[in-house]
Amino acid sequence: MTKFPSDPPISDVIKAFSLLGFKIVRTGNHISMVRENEDETFTPLTIPNHRTLKGSTLRTILTQAGINRNDFLDVYKA
Repeated sequence: MTKFPSDPPISDVIKAFSLLGFKIVRTGNHISMVRENEDETFTPLTIPNHRTLKGSTLRTILTQAGINRNDFLDVYKA
């Protein structure tokens, strides 16, 4: 199993979320992203706009957005 990233750069995290179908809606102190699902609902995502993210913060974001860690790791390492 691939190790979960510790303090990943924000640019890599945004790239991974983009590959999962999220688009940036707004930037400021936080980065707001949204994904339109197949059933025409939307999944919002809010990420602190820091140079790096703590691993625990990233895990919490994944849980709140309903994204499986393995799915994230697959696109993060790509």
